[in-house]
Amino acid sequence: MIELAPRNSNIGSVARIGVQPIAIGAVALILVVLGIGSIALWRAYTGNAPETDRVVASRQMQARTAQASEQLVEKTKGLEATQQESIDQLQVVQDQLQTMRRLFASQQADTRKLSEQVGTLTEAINGLRQSFASTQATEPAAEPTRKGSASAKPRASAHRKRGKSHG
Repeated sequence: MIELAPRNSNIGSVARIGVQPIAIGAVALILVVLGIGSIALWRAYTGNAPETDRVVASRQMQARTAQASEQLVEKTKGLEATQQESIDQLQVVQDQLQTMRRLFASQQADTRKLSEQVGTLTEAINGLRQSFASTQATEPAAEPTRKGSASAKPRASAHRKRGKSHG
């Protein structure tokens, strides 16, 4: 049937196998604990902790962002002021342009009036010239028909002199 002796020899080998995994697990656990401890000691000794570095970097980024935002706000206000000044200057220029247009229109109206007056005066002068010329043309023809005295001639010339001095 079953032999008992070989069974006892197998038990010793099973006992050895059962003890080895526990020892390996214990050694692995000790190595893990030593590794974690050494990392913690190294960070504490050097002062280099990634978490604090990240917090510091985050705060620096926030400070830079706040500073950049303030600068943008200041520049925007400056641009707004400059834009308002430009708008005001443009309004002044537009008002001046409107005034110049009105002055130009009134000058054109005055020029037209003066041109009409000059034209009227020119026509009047031409009319006076023509009447004077016709008067001169008729006077020499009238003198020979007058028979007579020398006193008639001086009167006509005296009358002519008065007309010239008035005109």
